[in-house]
Amino acid sequence: MVTPRTLITSLAATAMLAIGLTGCSGTAASGTGTGASTTDAATATSLSAFGDLPALESAAKAEGNLNVIALPRDWANYGAVLDAFSKKYPEIAINEASPDGSSAEEIQAADTLKGQDTAPDVFDLGLAVALSSTDRFAPYKVATWSDIPDALKESTGLYTGDYGGYLAVGYDPDAVPAPTQLSDLLGAAYKGKVAINGDPTQAGAAFAAVGMATVQNGGAVDNFQPGIDFFSKLNAAGNFVKIDPTPATIASGETPVVFDWDYLNVGYGTKLAGQRNWKVVVFPGTGYAGYYNQAVSKDAPHPAAARLWQEFLYSDAGQNLWLAGGARPARAPKR
Repeated sequence: MVTPRTLITSLAATAMLAIGLTGCSGTAASGTGTGASTTDAATATSLSAFGDLPALESAAKAEGNLNVIALPRDWANYGAVLDAFSKKYPEIAINEASPDGSSAEEIQAADTLKGQDTAPDVFDLGLAVALSSTDRFAPYKVATWSDIPDALKESTGLYTGDYGGYLAVGYDPDAVPAPTQLSDLLGAAYKGKVAINGDPTQAGAAFAAVGMATVQNGGAVDNFQPGIDFFSKLNAAGNFVKIDPTPATIASGETPVVFDWDYLNVGYGTKLAGQRNWKVVVFPGTGYAGYYNQAVSKDAPHPAAARLWQEFLYSDAGQNLWLAGGARPARAPKR
């Protein structure tokens, strides 16, 4: 298994686990429950800066808003995650912008809206964009920081892996033959039928599709040329269709073969049950796995709410919501 950063903790055994994560139940807290804080939230690098969780909660409730961006509700169970946060903190309104935006577009929005109260407070990013955007992030280490593998976190807390999976291929067996290896997709039976999720230069899932083709063709994370060559051949064969896949495009038959994360492909099948058959395959050989990363904007208009959101995502409740969506949470124990 190859990841975009290093060989990381095993993902394979975590998908079906009902995990009881280590550490505290719910969002971890410390201190004696002062319920108030005079901390400058924009400079806080951990929960201890506030004293305890109630103090952070109080500061976030006083702000009253949380701006998120590019979080599709059908992506990795994000709808349930957003609703759970809102239920826990009804005093904080979540403002959801550009749910279908790419990682690169998140950063563009932060630059464009800097200084405005509508700017993103937090980011959810593919690794390539995270690595190139660290000057936009405020370091923050959640209370459960020690539970997160070192390979999944930037050492100062600028960004932290949260949930991940394998890059897989979903397909409609009523429209195409079952592919058993990557090279099958170059065949005539797949003409005009193969899609990837977004632009590889901007979207993490699309970048990972090229990564998967790379390692399947003998390349490596520092040499993506074999993957680029594969997609050039796919395009030359007339098999690549330039449509961003969604449940709607799958249901309509426009994208009967989709490169995407395994948890998203499984989600497509669940959503379209009764409308379309949908199968998911991870090809034998070298696989490509990766995590999406959370980060706090250094220019967050609601810095306390941004940090409370991070604490929720890395709590037991947040991590188990990723698991319920078929993704592999960062804090899942190694097996």
